[in-house]
Amino acid sequence: MIITPKLLQPPSGKTSFPFYQSPVACGFPSPAADYLEDRLSLDQLLVQHPAATFFARAQGNSMIGAGIHDGDLLIIDRSLTARSGDIVIALLDGELLVKRLKLNNKKAELHSEHPDYPPVRLTAEQELDVWGVVTQVIHELRS
Repeated sequence: MIITPKLLQPPSGKTSFPFYQSPVACGFPSPAADYLEDRLSLDQLLVQHPAATFFARAQGNSMIGAGIHDGDLLIIDRSLTARSGDIVIALLDGELLVKRLKLNNKKAELHSEHPDYPPVRLTAEQELDVWGVVTQVIHELRS
């Protein structure tokens, strides 16, 4: 899966949206639930480190098993140290990718989340630069 990075400037003023604190039932609704309204700022909810955060658009289906679909908006935090098992944005041989990082015996591998895509086992000749850790994925439910 390739990503298309777009560095977005944060809005000058924070925007907040109505937030109904009562959970929305996926089964049978609770008639006794209180429907308290509050305000919710999506940047405060989704972005932990604003100065180190950027957004990118996913392209392809190699990460579908991790819930990342073609066209999804990825939120990436550059301040986090990538650990084995994290989904990262990586620059590999000049190509930006989103993959699951696996560290085995101090060797890095990049894994897809789709059976049609084999892992990328890095060789000594390859250059890997981890740009950040994917912390959130936003995708539409309607096409």
